[in-house]
Amino acid sequence: MTEILRYEVGSGTVLVEVEDNSFGVERPSRNEQGILDAGRRLEDALSAVRPAANAAAEVMKELGPEHLELQFGVKLAGEAGAIIARTCAEGHFIVRMSFTKAPATAAAPEEEIML
Repeated sequence: MTEILRYEVGSGTVLVEVEDNSFGVERPSRNEQGILDAGRRLEDALSAVRPAANAAAEVMKELGPEHLELQFGVKLAGEAGAIIARTCAEGHFIVRMSFTKAPATAAAPEEEIML
């Protein structure tokens, strides 16, 4: 069975379908339509995965690839905010971060000194 969570976002709200008994769905208040209030803004919930995404990107960039692409699913989880999903298919959002190594700049030719 699924539950519907309501998050505040920008100047409105967004409804998100989650599995009943999902991690972080603690039975927050329910409105007259049976929709559960997540009790937080969507932006705040999504910020919970930022440290993991930054850490993964930094570690992988240390390997020095010409091109790097990281992809992971983000699952909304009520009061727990957002979590990294077991698979991208489980995520409410698929995040794809792509990095390309900056081309090495050519060294400027040394200036000749005229005496």
